[in-house]
Amino acid sequence: MRRSHWRWLILWALSTAAGVACATDDPCAGFTWDVRGEQALFATWPEAAFAGNDAASAPLLVADRLYELALASQEQVKFAAPPGKKAPVDGASAGLARLHLPTTGDYRISVDRPFWIDVVADGQLIASRDFQGRPGCQRPHKIVLYSLPGGQDLMLQLSGAVGTRARLTITRVVASPAQ
Repeated sequence: MRRSHWRWLILWALSTAAGVACATDDPCAGFTWDVRGEQALFATWPEAAFAGNDAASAPLLVADRLYELALASQEQVKFAAPPGKKAPVDGASAGLARLHLPTTGDYRISVDRPFWIDVVADGQLIASRDFQGRPGCQRPHKIVLYSLPGGQDLMLQLSGAVGTRARLTITRVVASPAQ
């Protein structure tokens, strides 16, 4: 093989290896579920809202939108049910939002940073079915899968947050949760 061909082959191999390294360096590439819908929503401009300190002040959120909620000091939030995870209250932020989903089904709640997510129905926590998270990724950082009832008022509780803002989406799962 001529020397120029070798140079071309070496340059091609190096550029291919660099492209693979860049793809694996993406902290958001490691989800095993198909999260293209959530990632597309996180690429949109969020709708701003203040998270509630109690049920009466909680804003109503709908599926398939990106929200940026302004959170309050966790000490000021009156939860509908005790959070499922005890988090240090000192300096933590929290907030409430209402959900009223049209149909029963599997829904994923996705957030841009680490904090605890609970969904409450009739004063009781609804157990999550599964979750995934990716350190270093904020589009989204964590996704929690729930089987949620339709046609019923639900309370979304965020707790243990660092920072005073949280971006989140609620999406209906139309395929298998493993995808």
